[in-house]
Amino acid sequence: MQVNHPIDSITAAQTNLRSTYRNGATGVLVSGIVWLTAAGVIYYFSTKQGIWALLVGGALIHPISTLINKMMGLKATTNQDNPLTGLAMEGTIWMLMTIPIAYGLSLLRPEWFFQGMLLIIGGRYLTFRTLYGNNLFWLLGGLLGLSAYGLFTSNMPSLVTTLTGGFIEVCFGLILFYDSPSGKQGRW
Repeated sequence: MQVNHPIDSITAAQTNLRSTYRNGATGVLVSGIVWLTAAGVIYYFSTKQGIWALLVGGALIHPISTLINKMMGLKATTNQDNPLTGLAMEGTIWMLMTIPIAYGLSLLRPEWFFQGMLLIIGGRYLTFRTLYGNNLFWLLGGLLGLSAYGLFTSNMPSLVTTLTGGFIEVCFGLILFYDSPSGKQGRW
């Protein structure tokens, strides 16, 4: 039986999240795989089906990540008194509220959906710096945002955008995974 210790500081709340979610690495890695899956769907089928692959896959990121974390022996939930879980939920709701904007962009040009989603997700990762206490999330969010802008201004097709997003997230997921294997504060 696991005992939940009271959380009395931001540092303790961040440590609780890092140890529960493996420094956020599993979610970032699964998200990167979803982006690469969407790239495969675009390549073999169509951009419209790639949009749905990213939407459906995106909805499965948290459950799949939680399952993987359980398989790695991590506890399934954060402490009930962790004040940062509210910020995590607020960030998720904000992201869900902005997805229709990206979908609306796809009605004008389908590739804009993926560039819009990169920007939305990059912005959400910026809040993960506070959630996990790890500056790598500022770098990840900034890189996704800059990539979205560069891909948009370069008029890149959906396949290039999804491969870019997937590659960035998989790389950062691996870095985060090895940065803090035991839930302790990482080097960043």
